[in-house]
Amino acid sequence: MVAVLVVLDLHVPAVGSLKGKRGVVKQLIARLRKELNVSVAEVGHQDLWQRCELGVAIAAGSETGARQVAQSVEKIVYREPRVDLLSIHVEVVVPEVP
Repeated sequence: MVAVLVVLDLHVPAVGSLKGKRGVVKQLIARLRKELNVSVAEVGHQDLWQRCELGVAIAAGSETGARQVAQSVEKIVYREPRVDLLSIHVEVVVPEVP
């Protein structure tokens, strides 16, 4: 088993309130969960109107499969016109086999 953590730093330029940001972010989170079956949570910048940090957890049987899902996460975020991807950090965790 392989676990991958993807941290996305996003800019949400068209919103003017936390309520507006929440609507955009909730739809993006729902789309990632539905299309890729991953765990997603807003992990940072909750108090800022136009910034968002999402954490995405991926569990897979192989490192190749996990990295493909991580690339799909990035593609979905890039295709979302209401957000700009500022940075992405991908960390792969492979447990030691006894």
